[in-house]
Amino acid sequence: MMDRHGVPAHPNNFMVWYAFVADRNPDLTKAVNGILRAGQKFSDDICADLYERFFGTSQHEAELRAVGKRIEDAVARVLEYLVTANAGAAQYGEALQNFSGELEVKDAADLGVLVRSILDETKMMIEVNRQLEQRLETSSSEIARLREDLDQLKREATTDALTGLANRKLFDVALREAALESEEERKFLSLLMIDIDFFKNFNDTHGHMLGDQVLKLVARTISDSIKGKDTAARYGGEEFAIILPDTRLKDAVAVADNIRRLVASRKVLNRRTGQVLGQVTLSIGVAEYEFGETLGAFVHRADEALYLSKRQGRNRVMSQDDLTSTSHLEFDDGE
Repeated sequence: MMDRHGVPAHPNNFMVWYAFVADRNPDLTKAVNGILRAGQKFSDDICADLYERFFGTSQHEAELRAVGKRIEDAVARVLEYLVTANAGAAQYGEALQNFSGELEVKDAADLGVLVRSILDETKMMIEVNRQLEQRLETSSSEIARLREDLDQLKREATTDALTGLANRKLFDVALREAALESEEERKFLSLLMIDIDFFKNFNDTHGHMLGDQVLKLVARTISDSIKGKDTAARYGGEEFAIILPDTRLKDAVAVADNIRRLVASRKVLNRRTGQVLGQVTLSIGVAEYEFGETLGAFVHRADEALYLSKRQGRNRVMSQDDLTSTSHLEFDDGE
């Protein structure tokens, strides 16, 4: 397939196309199929973008590694300080033993000299301990700062910058954990896949800045509508996802319809001109986890319900119970 589509025989490209042919990553499959359907050539830029999006090392990951290395260095310094202190304590202990032996054989006249020597060793040990305390305090403060940096980087690496919701990476982790808990404790688990109707048309008509405001509006409504262990994420583009642990299908449908109605009740306003730009509506698909199934099948079923809601006219919620034989049809993501 690489030869057929003129893809250079490069290790990164092999990784992308192996995963595509093996169907190991639904999003990668969707991206490559989209390029194929559009009749685009797999230029060097497109190949590099595919690799970076699905297999590349992000800037956040590089920063995390850098902070991790700084923490390792700080801990190594602490260990070095402790080794030095241990050596000093051992030397001091040996000196005391020697003085103890000398006390047995020394005359009373030499005791003053011996005591002064002991005092000098003791003062030296006190100074070593004082320096160690200062160094440990400095290192402790440095490690605390680095920990804060690390926590911040982790938040940034798992949060969508525009909406403040979890990003796709955190969604994948949260879904795996929720499915595992569902399996182990035999609890219900539901998933909502949400898409903004005609978002591409809105963006093309009113511009990306107002499009971003719509994304923020939807994200805020979603965030206000969930609670507890629920996880809301920006799945990609104008698509969102919500993981609902301990929630059966009918209750998840109710949550979805509440979100749909709240968004539909709001008007999009251009704050600069005061112009009402229209109404935002959502199409939502809902699925319930089946014990033992793959996460890919779970997400796919929710996606199929989402596509069905679009086929039925948009601005509605459809669940896996509503799926029909026409659910295999594909629709443009912007619609």
